[in-house]
Amino acid sequence: MLSRFLRPALLPLAVCFILSVPRVAHAAGVAPADFREIVNNARRTAFPSVVYLHCIIENFERGERLCVSASGSGVIISADGEVVTNWHVVNKAVEVRALLNDGRAFPVEIIGADKDSDLALVRLKLPPGETVSALKIATDDTLQEGDFVMALGAPWGLNRTVTFGIISCARRYLPSNSEYSTWIQTDTSISPGNSGGPLVDLNGKIVGINARGMLFGGDTGFAVPASMVRLLVSRLRVGGTNGANWTWTGLQLQPLRDFQRNIYFEGDRGAIVTGTDENSPAREAGIRSQDRLIRINGAGITARMEEDLPQIRRMLATLPTDTPAQLTVLRDGNEVELSIHPRAKGSVQGEELTCPRWDFTVKEINKFEVPDLSYQRASGVYISGIRHPGNAAASGLAVRDIVVSINGIEVRGIDEIRAIHEKSVAALKTGTGARRIVIMVMRGGQLLQVVIDISKDYAVK
Repeated sequence: MLSRFLRPALLPLAVCFILSVPRVAHAAGVAPADFREIVNNARRTAFPSVVYLHCIIENFERGERLCVSASGSGVIISADGEVVTNWHVVNKAVEVRALLNDGRAFPVEIIGADKDSDLALVRLKLPPGETVSALKIATDDTLQEGDFVMALGAPWGLNRTVTFGIISCARRYLPSNSEYSTWIQTDTSISPGNSGGPLVDLNGKIVGINARGMLFGGDTGFAVPASMVRLLVSRLRVGGTNGANWTWTGLQLQPLRDFQRNIYFEGDRGAIVTGTDENSPAREAGIRSQDRLIRINGAGITARMEEDLPQIRRMLATLPTDTPAQLTVLRDGNEVELSIHPRAKGSVQGEELTCPRWDFTVKEINKFEVPDLSYQRASGVYISGIRHPGNAAASGLAVRDIVVSINGIEVRGIDEIRAIHEKSVAALKTGTGARRIVIMVMRGGQLLQVVIDISKDYAVK
């Protein structure tokens, strides 16, 4: 995505591959001299399915609701107009339009989006009987280091481009960004705006969806692998506004060989339980820290390294909510069978609300999005943005303050703030309302009282 492109930290690379054109050409079953034609064929196959997405996005970060223009890429996966892109491309979009390679343009509807995988499924609003060119998603999952790939998209909001490179790492684990899947790392240039476009192999099949790269171009990029794309497409088709319908167990795991923490466990099976979330299904099931999880519904699991954890988390996250799951753990050398009732994970983002005249925005506390705030207050709202200049800016109110009460009225959620705000602004317009509001907030575990003078309307120029 162009205006909100993600920039991960650079990761040191220690593996070098020596490649030759004859090796790849031979694998494709053609003579080395035809390698350029292989690339051109793949490009010709893929280009008609690449779309440029123009989005109008809601933004609350500056303390008011703003609509900003952003752009990204997508790839058509069905003749009736289904398009895969990134979650961060269409997140908070109020309008999306798509431009095809042949010049046709269509409005777009969002079918479903999932923050955890950074994938979204949208559909072109095609006229009756009209079809589009679709690209196939690879199903063999045999991608390996050294394979040649191409990244397609519309970087910087420009016309479609293709960049060429190899797979640097087929299973890259990115801490804090590998909940359910590892990433494909490639030296193919992935620039802002390439987000959501396809990473294709020399057969012109989708092996990944471009998601992350260097802010100003470069040779390190990351893509969501095809296996995750296939899973999410099927779940988003069903989940719709509920996203991927992940389930939640509250189980925290650690690999057997944890190099980063310099901790190594004996044995060659299972994954170590480091803890369970408060009020979670895992804690209710009696799972303890230092248990070794070895089976999920009878299927053996092992996480020797960090790269193995996402697959296990994905197994847990796809457990049904209507049927108890059986977990087998090793505890004090004995196998213990435990029954767990997974719960729907629900939204991983809180609802936002803008408060004109007060000149700040608030957002619901969500334990997945702001876990540090949820420890202080399990539910409620916090200040997500402050308008400058504005009434709240000079009051001492700060972003990430948890709102406890307003004018003595307890705040438990967005609805309470919406009602108090509407009443306050309506009274100001009639000249009968108070020109100050008193907000009790929690900051760093301490309660503070903040008084905001709302007598001036900064929206009036």
